Amino acid sequence: MATLAYQIVYPCQKIKILSRSTKVLSVILFVLIVDQALKIWVKTNMVYGEEIPMISDWAILHFVENPGMAFGIQFGGEWGKLGLSIFRIIAVVFLSFYLRMLIKSKVPLGFLISAGLILAGAIGNIIDSAFYGLLFSESTRYAVAEFLPAGGGYQSFLHGKVVDMFYFPLYKGYLPDSFPHWGGQEFEFFRPVFNVADMSITIGVASIILFYRGVFNSEALNPPDPKAATAAAAVATTSETAETTSESTESGSESEKEPTE
Repeated sequence: MATLAYQIVYPCQKIKILSRSTKVLSVILFVLIVDQALKIWVKTNMVYGEEIPMISDWAILHFVENPGMAFGIQFGGEWGKLGLSIFRIIAVVFLSFYLRMLIKSKVPLGFLISAGLILAGAIGNIIDSAFYGLLFSESTRYAVAEFLPAGGGYQSFLHGKVVDMFYFPLYKGYLPDSFPHWGGQEFEFFRPVFNVADMSITIGVASIILFYRGVFNSEALNPPDPKAATAAAAVATTSETAETTSESTESGSESEKEPTE
């Protein structure tokens, strides 16, 4: 009977794990496909700095390239770029193994998808850094980039630039003169230009912070120590045995003290 139950339950557990991994993998692949398709289209159809309004003048497709971190932040020149690319690769390897471990645990599916979004965004930007310099010619303000140019790409491996295109200048104005340090200066919100990969990372991190902070302290990620649990059970058993023995002794003593008629 026990063997039959195992034969039924074990395949069901494997199917459940497979379905969770399939869902997470589908999210990762979807983000990567959308991210890379849009980047390649922008790279091969827009000159550097070109703008295409999407919604009025506050949602714009604006082509720029980012040699550094997310949202157009730059980091330490060529050596900084190389170091950042290597760090990204190490982080992606770590996240991949960590996500695989999470899939096998009992954490909520939403947490897994959030982690998958972070991983997908990191991979998307790594692809730009690693391969775009080899696959495309330089983008300029006068000509679009060429895919697989005859003279080779514009940069070496891991030195490519990340393609950014989403620009949302929701507000443009000037800070009040009474504002400390920056009074009277021009102010714009939201200034950074970003891509689908950046959005994916941001949504994943925000979702974990807002909805899944408790997962890090749950038993799914912090299972109890078997040795400690065994020791606690042994102590509890010993205590119960001692209490039972004490009660039996007290009952015997009371019986001996009762007068005989």
